[in-house]
Amino acid sequence: MLGRWTSSLLSRSSRSQYIRAIKHARPISTVSRPATRYGQLAVVGSLLGLGGYYLGALSHSTELAGAAKPVYGTKEDFGRAIKDLKAVFPSEDAVSTNPDDLAAHGISPNTWHPGLPHSVVVYPQSTEDVVKIVQVANQYRMPVIPYSGGTSLEGHYLGGELGGICVDMSRMDKILAIHEADSDLVCQPGVGWMEINETLKDQGIPLFFPLDPGPTATIGGMLSTGCSGTNAVRYGTARGEWFLNATIVLPSGEVIKTRRRSRKSSAGFDVTKLFIGAEGTLGIVTEVTVRLAPLLPTTVAIAQFPNVRKATEAVVEILNRGVGIQCIELTDAAYMHATNLYGASERKYEVADHLFFKLQGPSAASLKETARIVQEVVKKHGGSRWSLAKDADEAETMWTDRKNALYSGLAYGGEGTKGWSTDVCVPISQLPELVYETQQDLERSGIKYTMVGHAGDGNFHALMLFKTEEELATVRELVHRMVERALALDGTCTGEHGVGVGKKEFLVEELGPGTVKLMKTIKKVIDPHGLFNPGKLYPDDDELAH
Repeated sequence: MLGRWTSSLLSRSSRSQYIRAIKHARPISTVSRPATRYGQLAVVGSLLGLGGYYLGALSHSTELAGAAKPVYGTKEDFGRAIKDLKAVFPSEDAVSTNPDDLAAHGISPNTWHPGLPHSVVVYPQSTEDVVKIVQVANQYRMPVIPYSGGTSLEGHYLGGELGGICVDMSRMDKILAIHEADSDLVCQPGVGWMEINETLKDQGIPLFFPLDPGPTATIGGMLSTGCSGTNAVRYGTARGEWFLNATIVLPSGEVIKTRRRSRKSSAGFDVTKLFIGAEGTLGIVTEVTVRLAPLLPTTVAIAQFPNVRKATEAVVEILNRGVGIQCIELTDAAYMHATNLYGASERKYEVADHLFFKLQGPSAASLKETARIVQEVVKKHGGSRWSLAKDADEAETMWTDRKNALYSGLAYGGEGTKGWSTDVCVPISQLPELVYETQQDLERSGIKYTMVGHAGDGNFHALMLFKTEEELATVRELVHRMVERALALDGTCTGEHGVGVGKKEFLVEELGPGTVKLMKTIKKVIDPHGLFNPGKLYPDDDELAH
């Protein structure tokens, strides 16, 4: 019913039409809805549109957050659901129960959080296909787990004990329209950000999509995890205005479009942002309009520092000088050693803490002036061995060495090494303390590691390397202390990787129980049967009680 209600808000129906729609709306699912749905709907309408009202109704939201846990279908129900899916999608490769396929989608090589194979994997090719999948899921009370580029580091698509339908969006990978004059592009969720930028380049369009997480990340997952990347210091994150609108299939099977394509709108609250960072728990993204940015000239420079504290102090001053910076990346001495051994290029670096700068400007003169100012600040903070790329080829080589962090880091650990990559973020002024203390903690632990950071926005990553169960236990403790350190500095447990299953335990401490209860209230209204990506993002109710 929420989908019908939302759709009526997005249309230009009169108030009387809206009231009639509420009176006569019927759920799409064949399963009956609880009588409290209308009351819950009123709460969400108030709390999203009028935040002050919600504060007065917090006790009601608390009741919703503590409601009974969802009840799912039986193993026999799931078997019938799979049979129905095969009937709905008769193509041989549209529905898979191949054990290898189920495991590949339910167990992630990118994380050390436990996963299990899904019950079935379905490959939709349209919004209508996704609706059909969700209708079957509703009929048999079967969980639905969206799968995008498979690059998640916090277990967003892991399978659970319940089983479920994994919806692999990889075949919805088309760019549907490019509006160069409007600087935007419409695409399906399975297209990658790198594919978008390559297409624009091939067509001679001087625009690009600036969010740049892992190289194989796709638009649906990027929106759903609230991603960012190295360009965030200049262009911000997914929570900015880079996703103008999205077409969403709700857990009821209803399809909504969050807004029109205009660059700005003040028509109601921002429904698009409700789904950014929701990690597939509120809806499945089937189409997105992304905003593009002008492609400006850039170059790359590097400098080394006596320690990470000095490097991060330099970052704070450089940003406050207001020069043309697209990226500032911190790499520690261990990472530079790993790059010398296993980097993408043959270039060799001093084994010391470094900053990589991507300078941006409309002209060669502006790039030259920016380089002069940055070099001046670097020297002031003890930096040395300043190196500015001589040409575009050298700039690309230097930047590729920075972007190869995960692969060179894993190789650095030696044969049989496994890696745990995690991130936190703090106000930029607190970054020197956070990075320095974390580095000291890692050194004391004896665990091999590399550190890289998007230093321009206070976000940094540690890749901790291990081979034994004992070392893995140590790594878990290091991750926990790293997060607690960030929270103590008024930061976040995740700057860009998302919550998934890996960071759920920290959400109440970071956001407070009231905010988390609000999130869970919204979830229960939009997805009353708890079908979409269960076990992800939201802490359990017993965690709210502590």
